[in-house]
Amino acid sequence: MNNIDLKDRVAVITGGAQGIGLAVAKRMIAGGAKVSIWDMDEAVGKKAAGELGCDFRLVDQRDLSAVEKVTRDTEEALGGIDVLIACAGIAGANAPVRDYDPQEWLRVMDINLNGVFYLNRTIVSGMIERGYGRIVNVASIAGKEGNPNACAYSTSKAGVIALTKSLGKETAGSNISVNCVTPAAARTRIFDQMTQEHIDYMLSKIPRGRFLEVDEAAAMIVWLASEDNSFTTGGVFDLSGGRATY
Repeated sequence: MNNIDLKDRVAVITGGAQGIGLAVAKRMIAGGAKVSIWDMDEAVGKKAAGELGCDFRLVDQRDLSAVEKVTRDTEEALGGIDVLIACAGIAGANAPVRDYDPQEWLRVMDINLNGVFYLNRTIVSGMIERGYGRIVNVASIAGKEGNPNACAYSTSKAGVIALTKSLGKETAGSNISVNCVTPAAARTRIFDQMTQEHIDYMLSKIPRGRFLEVDEAAAMIVWLASEDNSFTTGGVFDLSGGRATY
């Protein structure tokens, strides 16, 4: 594993207790960052933070006031937040559009899109004041292509891509980089939310013929979150194993 220099940088990783987020947390700590894992699963979050020796904060990103409070609390404990990795999200139900439950649609949007907006909106304010910041939003290849029977997930991730592009342009003159990654499926707990038919479909679309490894995702994300990434902003970085069409 190649270490990226993140010495004394304060990094918040939502969904950092498992999957891609956990892999990112490990790499960032190895690079010298002060990491705070934010998660709504208290037991899993505390366990991960205890094993890594990092900070943990319980937060539901659907609640703007909770996001604002945990931001203040984290900055009081660790210092100004230099890095945000917005990784937390859900898959939602698998069903065709005509049968999709409107309440499930709203639930997916609330977590995957509204929550990421609240995180970006709140944390970028301090970055602008300090004149430095790195944000990486975790979108999905589904946000580019639209997966059948996953309309809510696909739409929410397309929204994350557009949010990233807008904020990247707004903050380009402030030494802040805002980018997103578009992973193909990785074998994490999110698979528990999907039908086997949908999992098989996703694998069939990946030219490399396998799922993404979480460490592969972390390698790209951590570089994007580093000072070395001093020029690219508003970008969408492919992690789709060759599936991406643009």
